[in-house]
Amino acid sequence: MPIKNRFAEMQDEITEWRRDIHENPEILFETHRTSALVAEKLQSFGCDEVATGLGRTGVVAVIKGREATSGRTIGLRADMDALPIHEATGLDYASKTRGAMHACGHDGHTAMLLGAAKYLAETRNFNGTAVIIFQPAEEGGGGGKEMCDDGLMERFGIQEVYGMHNWPGVEPGQFAIRPGPFFAATDKFDIVVEGKGGHAAKPHETIDPTVVTGHLVTALQTIVSRNADPIQQIVVSVTSMETSSHTFNVIPSRVTLMGTVRTLSNEMRELAATRMKGICDHLGAAFGAQISLDYEYNYPVMANHDEQTEFAAEVAKSVSGQCDTAPLVMGGEDFAFMLEERPGAYILVGNGPSAPVHHPEYNFNDDVIPAGCSWWAGIVEQRMPA
Repeated sequence: MPIKNRFAEMQDEITEWRRDIHENPEILFETHRTSALVAEKLQSFGCDEVATGLGRTGVVAVIKGREATSGRTIGLRADMDALPIHEATGLDYASKTRGAMHACGHDGHTAMLLGAAKYLAETRNFNGTAVIIFQPAEEGGGGGKEMCDDGLMERFGIQEVYGMHNWPGVEPGQFAIRPGPFFAATDKFDIVVEGKGGHAAKPHETIDPTVVTGHLVTALQTIVSRNADPIQQIVVSVTSMETSSHTFNVIPSRVTLMGTVRTLSNEMRELAATRMKGICDHLGAAFGAQISLDYEYNYPVMANHDEQTEFAAEVAKSVSGQCDTAPLVMGGEDFAFMLEERPGAYILVGNGPSAPVHHPEYNFNDDVIPAGCSWWAGIVEQRMPA
């Protein structure tokens, strides 16, 4: 696999950074140690500017090329946060923080982008400006939105932005991408079903919210099976249910549910929210119960821009010799917020036959480092050639 020789030379050093970050995972916006480590490295590389505190704990570095006559400014983004999962890998460098681990490879993303930043600061073999973005709180906190709300794009003059994620099951160092909608919108809902509790031997004196809830869970599936166009991608999942009673002979007065809706278009997103509200309102009335819905629009659809996707694929081919068409992904990715602000693209790099992401036995594959770093550097050097 043709990669930049410098990254092969740096692989042990970058691996050391990655394993240090892996050993010390931090969740959501609490990436204080990781952010400080990243900022210190960037300053030691001789970046032209290192800014901290964007999106609470985000870090941004500016690296100017040998020339700036192109007028171009390209953003490269990696995520830094870990997950609230207890690690079960048994690695020598396993998480030292109980209940937290890098189960999605953000340690690898951060280390690879640091490696690319070191190389770009050393060589500056491009005409323009590279903006290196390290984001907290990708895993549910919306750190990408908070960085954008803090003026990330405007402050640094970013014109295009690129992201990358490792992907288990794809050959290490191979790439895959697709134009248009790629990762799903990931909305959340909370539902409370209020009835009238009582003794289980006298159901006629109650309004049983468990019965109402059973009908509700089934009815919600008709959003997919009977309301949505069958060729559209949509998932409605009730993922948690709890009653106000925990004994065998009491009918509870309340049931609470939560879940998620995944869609790949704004049309389906709005359809799901509208139909869910209608079902809750009218099903409650049918049973004499009260059903309240709190529907939260979370991460939007992450959609790659056509021109930038084609370019990102060409860079990937220059690194690995090929770039496959990626599958649609019903998981969410808050790089979506950055792609709403600026044109850009998001690519997958193979992690090999590892455990899946968000699994307690997952581990980022350090063999991927040279390919990932080469792609980052290639985005800058090929988009802004010296």
